[in-house]
Amino acid sequence: MTSWSTAAYLPWSCPPPECYVENKGEELIENLEVVTVPSPSPKRLPVKQYAVQSQLPVYEWPDVGSGEYDVGVVASFGRLLSEALILKFPYGILNVHPSCLPRWRGPAPIIHTVLHGDTVAGVTIMQIRPKRFDVGPILKQETVPVPPKSTTKDLEAVLSRLGANMLISVLKTLPESLNNGRQQPAEGVTHAPKISAATSCIKWEEQTSEQIFRLHRAIGNIIPLQTLWMNSTIKLLDVVEVNSSVLTDPKLTGQAVIPGSVIYHRQSQILLVCCKDGWIGVRSVMLKKTLTATDFYNGYLHPWYQKNSLAPPSQCRFQTLRLPLKKKQEKKIVAMQ
Repeated sequence: MTSWSTAAYLPWSCPPPECYVENKGEELIENLEVVTVPSPSPKRLPVKQYAVQSQLPVYEWPDVGSGEYDVGVVASFGRLLSEALILKFPYGILNVHPSCLPRWRGPAPIIHTVLHGDTVAGVTIMQIRPKRFDVGPILKQETVPVPPKSTTKDLEAVLSRLGANMLISVLKTLPESLNNGRQQPAEGVTHAPKISAATSCIKWEEQTSEQIFRLHRAIGNIIPLQTLWMNSTIKLLDVVEVNSSVLTDPKLTGQAVIPGSVIYHRQSQILLVCCKDGWIGVRSVMLKKTLTATDFYNGYLHPWYQKNSLAPPSQCRFQTLRLPLKKKQEKKIVAMQ
């Protein structure tokens, strides 16, 4: 079996580094060096930590070292690579991309897979091309079903292991894999842009309960969903589905509500929030500090009802938070996938 000299371009946050080291009994990689993107916190560099522990050379982009390599590997690196850099590798640079390209090209494919309710996900091993992301020939592609109610974190764990095994398979037969590469189809192209803080702002009048649940599963571990309570930003930390028995409660069905209306359900100890087509449940929130639904009721909802006893319940509501643009563009937030 051929042994390769490899440079791996990896992000500050990615699947566990040991995922990339398999089949230790086989001499597949003769030399491995690692390049990471800059990060303000060493704790956010698991790849770098693993490389240092394994006594692998590590460089910080744009420094890529001066060694000679056979092939490069990119995993959620988030930087366009120049043609000059790609040409330094006789076998080019491979990309481990967690989607079935050409679906979900871009930096946040797993987030968009969950956000849009895809039932099938996958990983593509492809060749990097200069100037554009995720457009190169496909060397290997595999699919997996998306379990119901999967979060981005859940799916990332599945796809990281799959991608690691696929990469090893491609490296074992690299010349043949490159010769058998196929161009991506022109149809079926979708894009997975970075998410922004504005993505987390719930639009109660526009979004259905299912859309809000997907949003929570997609980005809740990165940035909590946000809304507005009496001119203060409140974060919804634990969003849950509402039991059908709760929805038939006469106290709930007998009230005049509008999207955003908030009701405390004492028996289940959750906040019920009305959206476009139904209700979502919230077990805890962040308003100055973390509060359970019961805490929020005792500290905010109940006092509001006492102070506004003659006001209709529909006035007690969450409203859509509209974040101002910062400079020319909102700060983008994304989990490196």
